[in-house]
Amino acid sequence: MRVFIDTLGCPKNQNDSDIAKGILESAGHSIAAGPEDADVIIVNTCGFIEDAKRESISEIIEMSSYREQGKKLVASGCLVQRYAAELADEMPEIDAFVGVNDYERLPELLNSLVVDDKSFIATDGCVAGTFERQSENRKVPDEPYTAYLRIAEGCNKACSYCAIPSIRGPYRSRTEESIVKEAENLAAHGCKELVLIAEDTGYYGIDLYGERKLPELLKKLCRINGIEWIRIMYCYDDNISDELIEVMASEPKICHYIDIPLQHASDNILRRMNRRSRASTIRETVAKLRNAMPDIAIRTTMIVGFPGETEEDMDELLELVEEARFERLGAFRYSKEEGTAAALMEDQIDPETAEERLDRLMLLQMEISRELNERFTGNVMDVIVDGMDEDGVSCVGRTRYDAPEIDDSVIFTPLKPHVKGDIVKVKIVDTFDYDLLGNEVDNQDESAQ
Repeated sequence: MRVFIDTLGCPKNQNDSDIAKGILESAGHSIAAGPEDADVIIVNTCGFIEDAKRESISEIIEMSSYREQGKKLVASGCLVQRYAAELADEMPEIDAFVGVNDYERLPELLNSLVVDDKSFIATDGCVAGTFERQSENRKVPDEPYTAYLRIAEGCNKACSYCAIPSIRGPYRSRTEESIVKEAENLAAHGCKELVLIAEDTGYYGIDLYGERKLPELLKKLCRINGIEWIRIMYCYDDNISDELIEVMASEPKICHYIDIPLQHASDNILRRMNRRSRASTIRETVAKLRNAMPDIAIRTTMIVGFPGETEEDMDELLELVEEARFERLGAFRYSKEEGTAAALMEDQIDPETAEERLDRLMLLQMEISRELNERFTGNVMDVIVDGMDEDGVSCVGRTRYDAPEIDDSVIFTPLKPHVKGDIVKVKIVDTFDYDLLGNEVDNQDESAQ
């Protein structure tokens, strides 16, 4: 059968879709380029916050129009894991459901759709070893010059606003051998940039080996021929050890970049969020990173409008952002998620107040980003090519300080045609709020900063 997978949500969902594709192909099915070419359409949903849930429902409704052509529609992912029974009752247009731990059962599911023409709900709970087995079947992404490498599944934290542990289950690290094997396979297919992901990358190994093993894993990944950049995402600050910082600073392949989901900077709100961080520990971690790597780009995420957030709490958040001057920052309004402790809290913030606070935060960050970008004017930087226009007049790429799809871009004039994944030297001639403008230079004429 021909299967099209429509992926919504975060990079972890994209990784799940790659696993699903590999499992399907190994069972003799083929992957379609679009829904019009498929016999079965799978919508891999996101169910993290309200906006994501609405987007997932909207996408399912849109894809359901293909059922008129005899195609089957399957829903998978986080939304299904949370609301399979409700979706089955309210959305008869869905033919089958697949939970986040059930991709191994996809071939069985597709056979049931053909033979019995009936709905098949697969929403088993988290089974030890399931994610490890599924990952071994991952299909190498198209144009894998950059690839997400998931090192663990699930989460042991109990943040009061978050439903992820109830969706994804407890933290389960993959073995080092499995991760390195997958990375070697990606490199053999042309991957140059690995982006490490998990619910908390810094926690890696504690459940499996009894200690944090991310530093050791990074060293092993750095030894893989063909891999040139390694990037760390979703690393909570309470798991950023001195050893991790030392490895980041000493290994040339590791980008001086780290994503730290901080969520807030007021101790009052951090306590209510059931976070281990405090404003003092955040400042200490940022200082350690910048002392070890003065050029490091720190990305973070903040939540505004959390229950009980006062103007004083908001001022503390803005003060830390202005002081820390994060190179990259994303933010969103608090989303009241059923089944979480925060949803039951009093002092819920009205949406208008939360939106106004979000605007204030992002305006401040835009100013910071613009000022930080200005320091690159005149510098020559290594840039990985993400794309080139048909006429070869302009290229778009990223520096070591930018993750794919979410961070700043470099738009530059090339000296010659390039393909995705080429790493070239670009002299920055102008800067904007979030992007850079430049010209490629000859390697023999300039050296990268």
